[in-house]
Amino acid sequence: MSWQSYVDDQLLATKMVSQAAICGHDGNIWATSTGFNVTAAELKHLSTNFGNMDVLPMSGLNLAGTKFMFLSANDRVMRGKKGTSGVHIMKTVQAIIVAVYAEPIVPEQCANTTEKLGEYLISVGY
Repeated sequence: MSWQSYVDDQLLATKMVSQAAICGHDGNIWATSTGFNVTAAELKHLSTNFGNMDVLPMSGLNLAGTKFMFLSANDRVMRGKKGTSGVHIMKTVQAIIVAVYAEPIVPEQCANTTEKLGEYLISVGY
């Protein structure tokens, strides 16, 4: 399965994710949804500072030119919010999954979908 099909079939097709991207830990984009103009520099910043409580709460989570308020993070998951939309980010062994949601999708729906794919990728070594 291609990385693009993970974005299209495992994230967007569920209708629990509005926009998504999968990238490597180096910030290089492997796949992205149509119209989600996230940059490698934005993803590199997230990857480099993943879970860094000294940097991200102050800078926020910047994706595709949108600044999301940092909500929480641990070693594998980060969350952000902007109005009624938000972002759920999961780090796997080799990849980072970025999933953005907007109303009427609620955070828990996006989180479950994102983490389900993340757990699968971890189970197969990605």
